Amino acid sequence: MTPADHAQAAADLLDAEQSGQQIGLLSVRHPDITMDDAYAVQNAIYTAKLKAGQKVIGWKIGLTSKAMQYALNIDIPDSGILFDDMLFQTGATVPKGRFIQPRIEAEIAFVMKSSLGGENVTRADVIAATDYVSPSIEILDTRVLRADPMTGKTRNVCDTISDNAANAGIVLGAERHAVDAFDLRWVGAMALRNNEVEETGLGAGVLNDPVESVVWLARRMSQYGRKIEAGQVILSGSFIRPVECPSGTKIDADFGNFGSVKIAFD
Repeated sequence: MTPADHAQAAADLLDAEQSGQQIGLLSVRHPDITMDDAYAVQNAIYTAKLKAGQKVIGWKIGLTSKAMQYALNIDIPDSGILFDDMLFQTGATVPKGRFIQPRIEAEIAFVMKSSLGGENVTRADVIAATDYVSPSIEILDTRVLRADPMTGKTRNVCDTISDNAANAGIVLGAERHAVDAFDLRWVGAMALRNNEVEETGLGAGVLNDPVESVVWLARRMSQYGRKIEAGQVILSGSFIRPVECPSGTKIDADFGNFGSVKIAFD
């Protein structure tokens, strides 16, 4: 892909977000697309949103579980950008039409008290830089078709990364915990949809330990000359499969002693 291709793909994805009309797979439009291309498209979206006045509030890490990596035939996570208009309060209701095909995942969120960056970031560095951890929900959406209607080919990791790693929203729980108050590997959640348990999981599903997920992000960002900034929120990765949220859905992510998060969709 050329820089012009990156810019066009970003513009098409931004139009899809505004119109609610999905675009075709970039991996079909550009069969030679690479992960570097995909992050270049994501960066073009980032630049356009900053110019439009939006602010970055953090980062998300995706594809952290073995199940999702096997499904996409990759062996590394991906990342996306959290903007200020993506933040919802727990108990809020998402207006009808805000998203195209929303889904949710349960995650542990890290809120940073100091910046973090460099190719040699360690687990101890992450712990020292973390202000607190909270239960959270990530809202996913897709501005790209899930499958090509002509060929039946499904989205691949490059389509997802280009689409800001499918990120659309973040819901933080009210509870705040010191990063070492719990063994995060054993922090689990039940995701209930309309009062029925849909998914359960443990933090260990995220690269063996959610802290290691933040280590990965800081190191990856250093390759692009970036770092995690103080005050930013990091969604460390889901330990459940995505739960579909059609209109009328009420979600309750119950993390037990760790807290809870709620969101509804009109």
